[in-house]
Amino acid sequence: MDNITEIDARDLLCPLPVLRLRKALARTTPGAVLHLLATDPAAEIDVPHFCAEQGHDFLGSTPTSDGATRYRVKAKA
Repeated sequence: MDNITEIDARDLLCPLPVLRLRKALARTTPGAVLHLLATDPAAEIDVPHFCAEQGHDFLGSTPTSDGATRYRVKAKA
């Protein structure tokens, strides 16, 4: 995967991780993949919900070695 935008929202609490994701998605091209790094447990619910509500594709999440979670999102076309 090339040119993946990574948004670092570690140590931020709801709603800031999703707000950062929304801001980044507004600046990106349709079909681009973004990675959001977040430590807020609420992001597990908030990110997929935001994607469904806004029409973006939630591609899944994986834990990172530093205790964060990496959420993968594809911008709507």
